[in-house]
Amino acid sequence: MKLSELRGAGRQPELPLRIELADGAGSAELRLDSLLRVLPGQRYVGAGEWRGTRVLAKLLVGGKAARHFQRELEGARLLAEQGLVTPQLLVDGLQEGEGGWLLFEYLDDAESLWDAWRVVEGEAPLSDGQQAVIGEALGAIATLHARGLWQEDLHLDNLLRHAGRLYLIDGAGIRAETPGQPLSRKHVLENLGMFFAQLPHSLDPYLEELLVHYLLANSEHALPLEALQKEIARVRRWRLGDYMKKIARDCSLFSVMRGAFGLRAVRREAEAGLDTLLQAPDAALEQGRPLKEGATATVAEVTLDDRKLLLKRYNIKGLLHWLTRFWRPSRAWHSWREGNRLDFLGIATPRPLAVLERRFLWLRGRAYLITEYLSGQDIIARFRPYLDDPDGAGAPPEAELQALDRLFAALIRERISHGDLKGYNLFWQDGRWTLIDLDAVCQHRSERSFARAYARDRARFLRNWPADSALHQLLDKRLPQVPVTCPERG
Repeated sequence: MKLSELRGAGRQPELPLRIELADGAGSAELRLDSLLRVLPGQRYVGAGEWRGTRVLAKLLVGGKAARHFQRELEGARLLAEQGLVTPQLLVDGLQEGEGGWLLFEYLDDAESLWDAWRVVEGEAPLSDGQQAVIGEALGAIATLHARGLWQEDLHLDNLLRHAGRLYLIDGAGIRAETPGQPLSRKHVLENLGMFFAQLPHSLDPYLEELLVHYLLANSEHALPLEALQKEIARVRRWRLGDYMKKIARDCSLFSVMRGAFGLRAVRREAEAGLDTLLQAPDAALEQGRPLKEGATATVAEVTLDDRKLLLKRYNIKGLLHWLTRFWRPSRAWHSWREGNRLDFLGIATPRPLAVLERRFLWLRGRAYLITEYLSGQDIIARFRPYLDDPDGAGAPPEAELQALDRLFAALIRERISHGDLKGYNLFWQDGRWTLIDLDAVCQHRSERSFARAYARDRARFLRNWPADSALHQLLDKRLPQVPVTCPERG
């Protein structure tokens, strides 16, 4: 096929793809065996073969092909010219009316630092394994900055381990201030802010310790900790806002379809597996194991391809109830939105997989939410043995109490209230307390409104146990009080 034909190939073209490309020795066929990243109609990145050599191919098509090609080419050349470790660019070309291509050496068995991080991210902060991964990344970033460059899209997936070396990839994100001269402090702080903003909040207390890895490779600037913390906070706010927009539109992470007769949003990696369930959710509810059958909600555990899922249907009780619901976002959509928010912020909740709204001429009716299934034990059941003797041998495990401390600290940090913090909505799984039933979850803009909501959450949580019980008194002492607030500014 011609390169230009990729423009209409969609998100999942049939593999292998065979594309005619030209180089100095004439034209030859590029065979793409797998696709690693697809931006439909614009960019196709995958592994394949060219003239008997294994390559990583970046193919750029559509109206923006020439501009994207130049950015990729300039970035790759900047990395190579500054002597940085990066895959060799073997072939490149741009043909008017067709598109552009860049073929790089393929790094067999390469591991991204993101994959390495996932192995150690569940360890206690800052474990030796975590420090090794982050330290390795910071060393590479410092070397990049020392040569006057920075990575605009800086994350662990753009750093690859291969044959004992760490490779910088993705030339499209490489920018230069003055190549060969150390980057200015302003750009250093901005770029490090982007990097650290993607790491868990639990590592924030170790920021100064982690910066040592950077300074060992590039000590050109003193890096004020307060300025870096402000930049990290700014980037985190931006990343959350950007992510919350993505959950409502069709993109690489989510498949979203909306119209006058319905709305469907699905995590893209789960889309193929959930298609049958989304076609007939009511039938799946009837066949599943019922967990709740209420007037406003029906919940069941369903099994799909040996995988347990939770399916929740938000019912319409009648005309009067419908009149209060049709004009505003459904509770399913609210739970989808807030579940994705919590997941992004690292606050444990069953991962939301899909949401479905039935509509008639845009007027909302029944709605459905699909999430991962939670098999843990709720806090009422788990703490029942310790109800009357938390200070003795039968005290709740300290690890579980500390996990509870971390959960409440995270809710305060992000100004998030749950709205119905009864014990049955808090489960213990995989060493963390996990929140469920997110219908009333809210991230507050002001400290004052959050303080009121947090006070209600804390009081509701403590009412799970008798006020005169030793467990209630222990938890009352441990849990943070209502945060201090300031008068609202006009």
